[in-house]
Amino acid sequence: MTLEHIQHYLSLVIFTYNDVHITVAKVIQVPLILFAMWFVVTRIGKLIKKTLLAKKISQDAVHLFTRIYFILSIAILIFTSLEVLSIPLTAFAFVSGAIAIGVGFGAQNIINNFISGWILMWERPIRIGDFLEVGNAKGVVETINTRSTRIRRNDGVHMLIPNSQLLENTVTNWTLIAGNVRSSVSVGVAYGSDVLLVKTLIQQVLDDHDAILTNPKASVLFDDFADSSLVFNAIFWVCAESETMLRKVRSDIRFSIYAVFEKHDVVIAFPQRDIHIDGEIALKRTQ
Repeated sequence: MTLEHIQHYLSLVIFTYNDVHITVAKVIQVPLILFAMWFVVTRIGKLIKKTLLAKKISQDAVHLFTRIYFILSIAILIFTSLEVLSIPLTAFAFVSGAIAIGVGFGAQNIINNFISGWILMWERPIRIGDFLEVGNAKGVVETINTRSTRIRRNDGVHMLIPNSQLLENTVTNWTLIAGNVRSSVSVGVAYGSDVLLVKTLIQQVLDDHDAILTNPKASVLFDDFADSSLVFNAIFWVCAESETMLRKVRSDIRFSIYAVFEKHDVVIAFPQRDIHIDGEIALKRTQ
C-alpha cells in the first residue's frame, strides 16, 4: 500500500455535519490527541498534588484544587476535540439544551449530590480526617468526592454517604473546631466510704493520665446518692481523633481507679438489698 492510498483512505468523509466534513484522519486524530493530552494532564496533576502536600497544605484544599484542575482539563480536552473536528460550539446549542432538560428531570439526585459535594469542599464544614457521627454511625472521613463521602467506621467498615445527606441532615462533627473531646467515667462506691478520699483518688488518676488535657482541667463530681452506691463522675478532656481512642482512655481510667481503690480499701458498690422483717420467724425442720 502506497502513501497515496493511505492519504486517500484518511481523506474519506465519514459524515458531514453543518457543511463540516468529518474524515477518517480527524476521527483518528481525536483519540490520539486526547490520550497524549490526558497523559500530560494526569502527570501534571500528580506533580501539583505532591508539591502542595510537601508544602503542608491541608488535604481538603489539595483535594479541592485537584478537582477543579481536572474538571477544567476535561473541558479543555472537549473543546480541543471539537476544534480538531472543525465543529463549532454553536452546533451543540440545541443538543445541550435538550440534555439539560433531560438531566434536570431524570438526574435530580445526582445533581444535588454533585452540588453538595462542591459545597462541602468549598465551605469545608467537613474535612478529611474529621470524626463524624451520622445517624447511628461514627467514623473518620477518608475521602470527599463530588457525589459521595467515604467514612471509615470504628469497626473498620467503609460507608459511602451521599453528600446531600451530609448537608440536609444533622451531622455531629467532633473535630470541626479542634480535636478536643469531653468524656466522663462514672463509678459508685459503697455507703460509708470517705467521700473526700474517693474524690482525691479519682482526681489523682485523672491528673496522672498522659492523654488527659490539663486545660480544661479534669474534675470530679459527687453525682448522686443512688440506691446502692455513692456515685462519682470523673469529667475530662482528651484530644481524640476517633471513638476508639476515647474508649481506650476511658478503659485506662477504669483500670487505674480499680487499682487505686483496692490499694486504699475503697469498696466499689454493687446492687444489693437489705431485708428487714418485723416479727418472729419460725424455722421448722422437716424429716
